[in-house]
Formats: sequence, structure tokens, C-alpha cells
Amino acid sequence: MSRVGVGRAAGTTLATLGAAALGAFLWGALVERNRFTVRREAVPVLDPGARPLTVLHLSDLHMAPWQRAKQDWIRGLVVEEPDLVVVTGDSLGHVRGIDGIEYALEPFDGIPGVFVHGSNDYFGPSIKNPFAYFRERRVETTDPVKLDTRRLEGFFESLGWLDLNNTVRAMTIKGSRLEFLGVGDAHRDWDRLDLLPGAMDEMRENVGWQDDRTGPEPVTIGVTHAPYQRVLNSFVNYGADVIFAGHTHGGQVQVPGIGALVTNSDLPRTMASGLHLWRHALNAAYLEVSAGVGTSIYAPVRFSCPPEAVVVTLTGDDFSYS
Repeated sequence: MSRVGVGRAAGTTLATLGAAALGAFLWGALVERNRFTVRREAVPVLDPGARPLTVLHLSDLHMAPWQRAKQDWIRGLVVEEPDLVVVTGDSLGHVRGIDGIEYALEPFDGIPGVFVHGSNDYFGPSIKNPFAYFRERRVETTDPVKLDTRRLEGFFESLGWLDLNNTVRAMTIKGSRLEFLGVGDAHRDWDRLDLLPGAMDEMRENVGWQDDRTGPEPVTIGVTHAPYQRVLNSFVNYGADVIFAGHTHGGQVQVPGIGALVTNSDLPRTMASGLHLWRHALNAAYLEVSAGVGTSIYAPVRFSCPPEAVVVTLTGDDFSYS
């Protein structure tokens, strides 16, 4: 082939690759980012014969005030009739994102819930180099915009939801006894795992069912924004039966046949989203990682990784589909 022919062939190849890349970007930015989905899982952790509990897991909403389609979709999730809402952080995504959060979650008023924060619930987003996510640790913005975290917490608490940031709580739902332990954002090293043993002991000594030995065994639920292994291992050590996490965005961009390229943590890429079994020190817990509902307003793209809410049905360990 002549040099001219080689040049034309190379040009055609580059043009084809460029068109494919542009098409993938447009799909991810205009279509898939708004292709909201509900993933469903069943986790057998309750006592045999217990009534099933429907848990709505919401994570990484990264809410901006103009995102009305996302807000309306979240409002519509009330048709799932959840018994419990679990929010695993990064609810805010803009200095006025709280307005969208209050509108989106208002229908869940009175439904029991628990929450932890991610760093984006304290500080507004900023433009970042996407290749920085391949580094083990990134340099964070030195002068970020502060968000109205107190208003967010006040709203969640007005819904009746419990704050689990570096603390432990308990509740009873449909006859099942639930223990919750949570941490602050481990990606920013705000997790205080040292506080949990004492908090667990105090809660178990004072919880209302302490003197009733005839009831079901409590189910322990861990809640974290960022699923770092030190947090997951600690939760397993404290007896967690199931762990809810977010932060990863499911990789946000997945390559067919390869999967997520990053998890933005030390969690294995194969666990970037979905239901898994986390094993540590001869014990194990179910690990539910949400790919999240939103993205940063400065990186509004998803590919092969649609936004999701997760409906997890907690069942008795005698549950069967047969």
C-alpha cells in the first residue's frame, strides 16, 4: 500500500474511533445518566419466620436544585412501600442542593430511616482531573464551598431518621430488632472506628429489649459511605449481618467485559456495586454497594453503569423461593 493509502486508512480509523468515543460520551451524558433503575435484592438475615422488611437504599444523590427529573423519580420510589430507608451519603451536590433533597424525600416522612454523610454533604463539588481517580490518594480542594449540613441533618431528623455518623442506634420494625452501627466518611479518614465498641456496649445495655429474652435475636446492620476494607472488617468484627455502602458510583464508567475501572477506595473492582459477601477473620456479612443515583455536576457521565436505587428485602433465614 502506498504512503497515501496508509495515511488515508489511518485517518479513517482515527475518525471512526473519534466518532465512537463521541457517541459513547453523548450516550453517557444525555441518556444513561438519566436512565434511573431499581435493583432488587433479597438478604436472609432475620430470624426464621420473621416478617420480611423492605429496605430502600439511596446513595450518592449529588443533588442540584435544577435536577427535577431525578427528584421526581426519587419521590416516586415511595410506591415501593419501604419499611426502612438507608441513606449512605453524598446527598448534596450543590450549594442549593438541599432544596432538591427536601422536595425529593418529603414523601418518606414518617418512614423509619438511618443516614451517614459523605464529604459532599459538607463541601461543594469542584472540577477534578478524572485521571486522579486512578491514584491511591488524591489531593482534595483546599478551599471548598461549605454546604448547609445542619439543614440537611435537621431535615433528615424531621423525617424521623437516625444519624449514624460514628455512632450506634437501635430500633424495632415489624417485630424484628435492628442494631445499626455507622461511621463518617472513610475516604476522608473521618471514620472513628475506635468509638464503636463502647457505643455498642452502651446501646446493648440500655436498649428497650434488653430484659426481654423471649424475642428474636437482633440483626446488626453496618452503614458507611465509603466501603474501605478497614471499615468493612471492623463491622464484621462487631457482628454485622449486612452492610450498606455507596461512594463508588459503581465505577461510574464500566467497560464491557472488564467492568469498573476504579472504586475510589481499596474495595476490589469486582465489588464496585451489587450484593456481595464480605469475609473477614472467619466471619462474613452481606455487603450491599449502591452505584448511586447521581454524579458530580462536573462529571455528568455514566457508561454501562446506570443510576440506581436498591430495594433490599430482608427475610428470615428460612426464606425460600420454592
